Amino acid sequence: MKAIVTGSGGLIGSECARTLCQQGWEVSGVDNDMRREFFGEAGTTTPVVHQLVQTYPNYTHFSFDIRDRQGVRAFVEKQRPDFIIHTAAQPSHDRAAAIPYDDFDVNAVGTLNLLVAARDFCPTSPFCFTSTNKVYGDTPNHLPLVELEKRWDYADGRDGIGEDMSIDQCLHSLFGASKVAADILCQEFGRYFDMPVGIFRAGCLTGPQHAAVELHGYLGYIVRCAITGKPYTIYGYKAKQVRDQIHSKDVCSLFLHFFASPKAGEVYNLGGGRQNSLSILETIDRLTNLGYVLNHSYVDTNRTGDHICYISDLTKIHRDFPTWKLEYDLDRILAEMVDQNLRSKTAGKD
Repeated sequence: MKAIVTGSGGLIGSECARTLCQQGWEVSGVDNDMRREFFGEAGTTTPVVHQLVQTYPNYTHFSFDIRDRQGVRAFVEKQRPDFIIHTAAQPSHDRAAAIPYDDFDVNAVGTLNLLVAARDFCPTSPFCFTSTNKVYGDTPNHLPLVELEKRWDYADGRDGIGEDMSIDQCLHSLFGASKVAADILCQEFGRYFDMPVGIFRAGCLTGPQHAAVELHGYLGYIVRCAITGKPYTIYGYKAKQVRDQIHSKDVCSLFLHFFASPKAGEVYNLGGGRQNSLSILETIDRLTNLGYVLNHSYVDTNRTGDHICYISDLTKIHRDFPTWKLEYDLDRILAEMVDQNLRSKTAGKD
């Protein structure tokens, strides 16, 4: 079995490449380290790619740009994979405003290039696309909310946000807009051409391989700051903004469930659900209890379009993939992240 994984040096891409290789797949990874261009040296994917190449003889790396239309076509035509996992993206809500052309070309045009190539050369191969909850823009902020001691929550008692939420008439950020374009393209190729394309609207994705930076990867970055003593800035909402966290292994597991039982153009909200939700204040408390006091400051102005409270409703996922379940709770996620950062800190001192 052959798979293409785009963004194979990133958090989700590398986890999928690693898992597929361990299961005996031939994996062709695509990553040209644009994260370094977006975020500087702290965001580079090079060490992860080197690890994949050195560890797995059935992993082959390709460092080309998914914006290269003819390059993508030639690559997919040659590979004719059984499975495509598309995670390559410009992933930052804030960074997009400074690089609008790059953001749209990578997120929307790059996705279109892959979809057309898949339609032409492997139309029956399942295709998983990592979309984002930012396609809903700031609509979640207009839900009735209640302010609790340490977090915001939904006043109507709902478990989370479902796929029926509107993506129209709201403030998305340019990142959200480019991902909406890619999201709708994936739905359309699934429905119009009857292709097995799954759209996974991810919230906060986590894991020890995350090259988190200030503009992307909140939990990974805040853990690193707590361990290294680096100052952390909180932006608005009284530090009570809430996100649900899902580990990269649980994401990869779901993609494999989709491969086994694919759907045409279906959308899923993907996160850790209520059980894995926490606010910034709650994160600080958990880290303090682990012995790591965060050096933080507060700015009253929130990030433009930022969600106050976002928790994924996993009802549809559990309905369509009843044997899938989360293996990582918050305690396990944080323990793994702390351990990874401590090892990195020790290696740096050596």
